Amino acid sequence: MDVNQTKQEHLLALKVMRLTKPTLFTNLPVTCEERDLPGDLFGQLMRQDPSTIKGAETLMLGEMLTLPQNFGNIFLGETFSSYISVHNDSTQIVKEILVKADLQTSSQRLNLSASNSAVAELKPECCIDDVIHHEVKEIGTHILVCAVSYTTQLGEKLYFRKFFKFQVLKPLDVKTKFYNAESDLSSVTDEVFLEAQIQNITTSPMFMEKVSLEPTIMYNVTELNTVASGDDGESTFGKMSYLQPMDTRQYLYCLKPKAEYAEKAGVIKGVTMIGKLDIVWRTNLGEKGRLQTSQLQRMAPGYGDIRLSLEIIPDTVNLEEPFDIVCKITNCSERTMDLVVEMCNTRSIHWCGISGRQLGKLSPGGSLLVPLTIFSSVQGLQSISGLRLTDTFLKRTYEYDDIAQVLTVGRGCDFGGNRRCLD
Repeated sequence: MDVNQTKQEHLLALKVMRLTKPTLFTNLPVTCEERDLPGDLFGQLMRQDPSTIKGAETLMLGEMLTLPQNFGNIFLGETFSSYISVHNDSTQIVKEILVKADLQTSSQRLNLSASNSAVAELKPECCIDDVIHHEVKEIGTHILVCAVSYTTQLGEKLYFRKFFKFQVLKPLDVKTKFYNAESDLSSVTDEVFLEAQIQNITTSPMFMEKVSLEPTIMYNVTELNTVASGDDGESTFGKMSYLQPMDTRQYLYCLKPKAEYAEKAGVIKGVTMIGKLDIVWRTNLGEKGRLQTSQLQRMAPGYGDIRLSLEIIPDTVNLEEPFDIVCKITNCSERTMDLVVEMCNTRSIHWCGISGRQLGKLSPGGSLLVPLTIFSSVQGLQSISGLRLTDTFLKRTYEYDDIAQVLTVGRGCDFGGNRRCLD
């Protein structure tokens, strides 16, 4: 769509064309059985058709290319390319020609001209050509404004503009989900699993060249979208990573806080920035598109004022034999605590040592390791419970049940068991 600013006849003509790659020609094959009335007539016609593939005439895809017949669709993340030509249709020499191309979006106006200097003169039947490129980063209405100013032989300065309006569409629908991992028994972890659901909402297939997660400075990321196969991992989506129209694909990533941040309990809490998804795809004959999401946010799990986790615990223990565990106590509050630990026996778990032991002061964000000894009097999978921490400053008590689970076996038994820690 173009609109002239004035109805005055100008010496110069402006033409603007979008540059896109051609598409493969397709045809609709018509066939029948040999015993039908047409016989081999349809087959002969298809073999004589220059657009079909020799030896595979029944395929819809041909060997010829089709030039674009219309403006087409422009999608977010693609590169918009346009050819601008100013032609001198008159018999006069035109001087001081300046061609300017601006792209107006809903939020900004961008200058796309390769050069802002004027051309000294333009002879009759000659032209000035320019190709502009722009990576589309906004959806909605875009207006390409092309302005031409020049001076006639009589010294008259003339000026005209043309407007080309087009819509930028959304190519992908991206949804994300966060899953908090349970704490591991051997170390305190704040692992986060991110599931990214990507749907192709265009009308043509896409080749997904890259889908990666760029984490913030606080996290390390591990992609979980490959299956170990030989030296190199094989993609879970196969060798041909095509995404058909309206199809959805799930990508999984594991984020783990870096050591310097994981040790500071007060840092990773509340709303935290995870990172950005970087998506690169190709369509038709290799046309490239790229999207990068805004910063993904998650609400970190709250641990209250005190976080209790297990650093060391055995897989299996023998019935009525003491075993050692190591607890890690972290002050997640913004005040100093003076802690006392109390141990209460349960039906199956019995604590060894002195209950009511002073642990001392613990500053905000600080942590300490507390070794403890217990034994189990009942066989099977038993929950470790009965720990109680008291802050003597505020006279506040924190009780911890189902801290972890341990498999208790009879004496002389030797087999492995699963373990699980609950914060």
